[in-house]
Amino acid sequence: MTMTESSMQSKQVEELILQSLEHELGGIKVYEAAVSCALNSDLKSEWQKYLKETQTHVVALTDVCSVLRIDASRDTPGRQVVRHLGGALVEAMNLARSAGDAAAAQLVACECVVLAETKDHLDWQLLGKCAEYSEDPAAAAALSSAYESIEDQEDEHLYHTKGWCRELWLQALGVPAVLPPPEEKRQVKTAIGAAKAEQAAEKER
Repeated sequence: MTMTESSMQSKQVEELILQSLEHELGGIKVYEAAVSCALNSDLKSEWQKYLKETQTHVVALTDVCSVLRIDASRDTPGRQVVRHLGGALVEAMNLARSAGDAAAAQLVACECVVLAETKDHLDWQLLGKCAEYSEDPAAAAALSSAYESIEDQEDEHLYHTKGWCRELWLQALGVPAVLPPPEEKRQVKTAIGAAKAEQAAEKER
């Protein structure tokens, strides 16, 4: 049986959009904190790029809300949870910086970005499914347009930062590290590509 708009839970679709918007708003703060923790110039440049892209994601989701006639400012318990989690990531980075070990703070920032982008990646996968199964042409077009323009960026944010996190941890452990990670050189944007990049890193050590 094919899922249709009637069988989709419209309230839950709205909740997903609002939570995704809240997560992107929090993502701006996460990247601002992460940039302040970055020591590696390549990583800092990467995160500055991701910060700018995250700002465009907020605009895209706000536009989706407008098309679907959703109040983008409406708060929900789900949004409050998302906001709390994002704030906790920023707090963790600030705590790490205040400890006085800059290299450790950079690692914490990497881990926080990976956590944030894992949720972000899931959100956009789900939004893509909402676009696929929506029977409302305007809603489907708005969601599809946002998804198609942003999904590759979300893939890059997640897989590249995971690569940075792995290699910086290895460097901290005294294990040969490949920096920038192969995910950067290969412009990885898929799980398969990330796995191949990790294998390539092992060969380069």
